[in-house]
Amino acid sequence: MSQQVSPAAIVARYLKANNYDLTFNAFIEEAGLSPDVGNAEGGDLTLETLLEEKNKFDIALRFEKLGVDDDKRGWTRPAPSTADVVTTLPSTSNILYACATQLADNNGSTHPVLLASTADRNLHVLNLHTRKLEQSTSCSHDSPILSHTEFKGHLLTSSMSGQLHLSKIGDVTSQLDKRRDHNKYIIKTIVYHDDSSDSLVATAGWDGKVVIYKSSPSIPPRLDEPFATISLPTKPESIVFLQHPDNQNPVLLISRTDSTFIHYYSVEAQPRLLGKQNLAPHSNAWIAFTPSSIEPCPTDPTLLAVGTSSLPHMKLMIVRALFPHWNEVQPAEIETQVPLRTSLLDENPAALTQASQARAALAVAEREAAAIQIHCSTLAPQTAYSTPAVAWRPDGSGVWVNGDDGVVRGIETVSGKIVATLQGHEPGSKVRCLWAGSIEDAGHRKEYLVSGGFDQKLIIWTI
Repeated sequence: MSQQVSPAAIVARYLKANNYDLTFNAFIEEAGLSPDVGNAEGGDLTLETLLEEKNKFDIALRFEKLGVDDDKRGWTRPAPSTADVVTTLPSTSNILYACATQLADNNGSTHPVLLASTADRNLHVLNLHTRKLEQSTSCSHDSPILSHTEFKGHLLTSSMSGQLHLSKIGDVTSQLDKRRDHNKYIIKTIVYHDDSSDSLVATAGWDGKVVIYKSSPSIPPRLDEPFATISLPTKPESIVFLQHPDNQNPVLLISRTDSTFIHYYSVEAQPRLLGKQNLAPHSNAWIAFTPSSIEPCPTDPTLLAVGTSSLPHMKLMIVRALFPHWNEVQPAEIETQVPLRTSLLDENPAALTQASQARAALAVAEREAAAIQIHCSTLAPQTAYSTPAVAWRPDGSGVWVNGDDGVVRGIETVSGKIVATLQGHEPGSKVRCLWAGSIEDAGHRKEYLVSGGFDQKLIIWTI
């Protein structure tokens, strides 16, 4: 509805539509309304549509899953709430991605910097404490940068054209290596480090591929040929590296468009689909939502925050990762090995009957439902073209979510309640990206939240 409608007008429409002429005439005379106030055109709000929307809201509310462990530690205070709009950027353009990291100085010390990429193909490096612009360059990408992350003291940047570049953080014009193994948007780049000498890099592109690179311990690091490639039937939305609890091997979690599942892949030369976890285990709809943004909790990586594509408001899920067995055989392979009953007197009937399969599927669904700790509405408006983003607070007590109304909301993870509303962007504008974390400052760690939007504002939120 584009304009405000008074309650009196809604009542007048109801009276006129149902032929309560005497009551209608008395009502408009007493309320001082014009005689045509009861005329309703297609799409106008009426009492019936209002009640219908209320019923839909009540039904949706029943499916939300809120926390009951309110005795646990909730949203810690103080939390970032003071907005500092960065005014040192050399140009104004939509903010596409922002994150903070440490930059090594020539004398061996480090200081925190904020990296922000904009729609005009620029990459800006700012001192996080002073907000001073240290470097700004259009770099060597031929299209805007959608994602960047720190990698062995260097910077990985990925762009809309499918390029992946490696450069120095302090000198982003010094290109050390580059690759182009995607032919469309690289929406996310992640890095995995462990005790071994090799590191892993994964990129998710809208060409329906996830490419994995294995980096050797060379100095400076290099981007070798892809170690593995995973082709998907629909484009990937989010990727996360986790360690398998059985053998500590890296596992790649992938969510993709038009699927309510989180897919678990082994990181091998020939990646195996170890299994998948349904985030809508009891839904009978074909597609309920897409897990568009997945981030692991900084204090417990097996706890995932999931921002969904639900309309008209984003839903937030706090989900426990259910790791499949490393050597688990997929159901399709099991079915080919099952012997069939040859007669009614067969002493060795098939192990999997229709009833046993139904019971097994129900058991899996119950386990998946139990893994969903929170399922709540964020009230953050979005459309089918939105890009949901979630960011954990560093202590794991809450999650920040973006929205298309210029507002950043804070959700308490133990209850699913909205406990913070940050209004610093232009009302009605899209908040495109979020970053949250703690940075060393004068001997103690200080919590920050960074948001960037299509109002061309880059905001640093502090306590």
